Amino acid sequence: MNEASIHHDPAGHQFEMTVDGHRAYLAYMDLGQQTWDIYRTFVPNDLRGRGIAAALTEHALQYAERMGYSVIPSCSYVERYMERRQRQAAK
Repeated sequence: MNEASIHHDPAGHQFEMTVDGHRAYLAYMDLGQQTWDIYRTFVPNDLRGRGIAAALTEHALQYAERMGYSVIPSCSYVERYMERRQRQAAK
């Protein structure tokens, strides 16, 4: 997966990418105090099984880490992803 194709839209609170004309995204809320609540990942049916949700999640988590943000994974996919990779969620 080419992470260069992932676009961060800070105003829209999303990381997004378009593959084969279909848009996939990860959405978060900025809760202030350097904390994000990642509450949704969406990958259209035509793109599922290609690692797109994982790429969006990893990109968002790396960005949050670089910027000093902690993450609350309200999205079940992101929660499982963080557990599998033993990443810390915000308390």
